[in-house]
Amino acid sequence: MNLQSLGHDVNPLPARESRLSVARLSLTNFRSYASVEIATGAAPVVLAGANGAGKTNLLDAISLLSPGRGLRGARLSEHTRRGPSAMSEALWAVAATVSRSGESYEIGTGLVSTQGSERRQVRMNGAAAQSSADLGDVVQMLWLTPAMDRLFIESASGRRKFLDRLVLGFDSGHARNATRYETAMRERARLLKFGPRDPAWLDGLESEMTEAGIAMARARNETVARLNRALEERIGAFPAAQLSLENDIDPAALRDSLARARIRDAEAGRTTVGPHLTDLAVRHTQKRTDARECSTGEQKALLISIVLADARELSRARGGLSPILLLDEIAAHLDAARRAALFDEILELGAQAWMTGTDMAIFAGLSGKAQLFEVADSRTSLISE
Repeated sequence: MNLQSLGHDVNPLPARESRLSVARLSLTNFRSYASVEIATGAAPVVLAGANGAGKTNLLDAISLLSPGRGLRGARLSEHTRRGPSAMSEALWAVAATVSRSGESYEIGTGLVSTQGSERRQVRMNGAAAQSSADLGDVVQMLWLTPAMDRLFIESASGRRKFLDRLVLGFDSGHARNATRYETAMRERARLLKFGPRDPAWLDGLESEMTEAGIAMARARNETVARLNRALEERIGAFPAAQLSLENDIDPAALRDSLARARIRDAEAGRTTVGPHLTDLAVRHTQKRTDARECSTGEQKALLISIVLADARELSRARGGLSPILLLDEIAAHLDAARRAALFDEILELGAQAWMTGTDMAIFAGLSGKAQLFEVADSRTSLISE
């Protein structure tokens, strides 16, 4: 499959003029799918089917239309289908038409093999992109998956990734700054370990880390401030949360801190100061309790509350253009009141939310307001619009 190829015409559901949505999605050799094509309008999308039917794989593919490694954070090779594959120039490919405020963007990404090596290719409107970070200029996307239910009680790295995904919606350059920082940090660590420990070379790398790191820290702090305001403004079925940053950097001291830490970092084999160590702390406002001490159900509700607040802020910042939402098994453990509140919020936002579940009855509140697909054995069939 050519990364830009996309199939037949679609008659989408009526939508607001300002809307971000996937109008067509085409997969080739992607996870459980040899080949599939889905046409959708801008309204919410429900994918219902048994466990293992291929629902999450569709969300995973959509997530690769945004910067980064997708909602699973998997290695590129892990997306390649095992078993009979469709004829294709790529080991796997995802192609889509993305509609944004009345304009269409043809986006393709996939894993290709050239001269014995594998690399990810990204194309937008027929032109090669430098990296997946360029996708952030067109597509803003948020997701929640069952694996994130333990976000508040597991390692800080998962919370940083969650935070950076939120930041990316407001600052499309955040991914580029993170890449610059990490590249310079790896090179600095290599020099400290293997040499030569040339002071001028290390100074240059630490200057690069400082410039990119300060931009990262500033964007994170601005996003946290935005979200706290949004969470304070709206009290509904989901609990309010208060966000803060731990182990945050002092921008004025970062360069000197890196220089002073060279011997310590060489002995430790890692960089012991910088924005790569920042952690996101979350408190349940009403209960005045850290999120990690809340029940599993409360933690899930806090996560939903944060994502909805972020979606509202993104919509406000972009004149009503809400991000695409990928919500895997989102409604399964919500009571009826919170399910209804979630659906109402999505409809009020005007967001194209892709939601999965094993039971279509859970989504009865969206009847006539969403596109309903049944998924079975990695095949999709439209039930109603």
